[in-house]
Amino acid sequence: MTAAPVTTSTVDTDVHCAPATLGDLLPYLEPYWRTYIQDGGVFLSPTQGGAYPPKAPTSATPAARAAGAFPATTVDELRTGLLDPAGVHTALLNCTTSFHCNRNPYYEAALTRAINDWLVAEWLDRDDRLRASMVVPTLDTEAAVAEIERIGSHPGIVQVLLPVRTDVPWGNKRNHPMLQAAAAHDLVVGLHAWGRIGNAPTSTGITHTYLEDYLGNSQIIVQAQVTSLVTEGVFARVPQLRVVLAECGFSWLPTLLWRFDKDWKGVWREVPWLDERPSEVVRRHMRLTTSPAHLPRDPGQVRQALDLLDAGTMLVYASDHPHDHGDGGERLLAALTDDERERVLGGNASDWYRLDR
Repeated sequence: MTAAPVTTSTVDTDVHCAPATLGDLLPYLEPYWRTYIQDGGVFLSPTQGGAYPPKAPTSATPAARAAGAFPATTVDELRTGLLDPAGVHTALLNCTTSFHCNRNPYYEAALTRAINDWLVAEWLDRDDRLRASMVVPTLDTEAAVAEIERIGSHPGIVQVLLPVRTDVPWGNKRNHPMLQAAAAHDLVVGLHAWGRIGNAPTSTGITHTYLEDYLGNSQIIVQAQVTSLVTEGVFARVPQLRVVLAECGFSWLPTLLWRFDKDWKGVWREVPWLDERPSEVVRRHMRLTTSPAHLPRDPGQVRQALDLLDAGTMLVYASDHPHDHGDGGERLLAALTDDERERVLGGNASDWYRLDR
């Protein structure tokens, strides 16, 4: 998303940060894992496992590219690149470093723990405008619950960040204890674009181009996660759970919900715990970030798309800094009423993340 008319009450719900190298995390790792990394030659992928190639236009705005740091690796870089010039009130940090880690569940647990401690010490403790998403292991549900119990009560932690691409959908029964733990700590669960590399993003297998893989986040994968969370009874079992779909688009939602409601009427016996229209469950329990905004060029058509979505209620603002998704975000904000714009830029996120508490 390009520059947007932020205000002093703007809440940016998707701001990326990352350690420059695993060396940044060594102080937060136990001695065994320090030697595991150093002696084994383990390192971070500079492209997030291929998710953000440095030369791809979407990977960074011109300003971020010129600054030479995308995403930001220090608070000072983020202050210079976003916080001060944009004047945001609150920025939610999303560090996706652990999304593409190896398949060793013990290393993943150590890595996510280190990232969370790094976020608190190096970011939250250094700027009052920041809040953070904690990361949790994706291979070990018990370890994920333990990490939420360990740090989920920190006042600067407002979300549990999960990759949208997984080997088992998040609505699956094995994930319910982790979702319950997040809700018990009053944390939002954020499903963010990309995830574990090596997992086929389509039902027919691996993609063959970056474009196919990129589109899979919003056209296939996130929609499967939405249907999984609703049909597998997560919100019936955890009625206080709140979910945000980040960097996955939003214009696909109305058509999905229309079909979802239609088919549910015919096969509701498959899901007896779902006793109301799926669209009502989604509108009560889910929100979506404004970036990327896949919208038409015609302002009238943009308004029609936003009305189908109930954008003033369902969307929370996100710059997705430092990524660049074109001018769709500007067309979105221009089409909103003043009241809707105020809610999307700050009010919705403030309420959803309990920021005023």
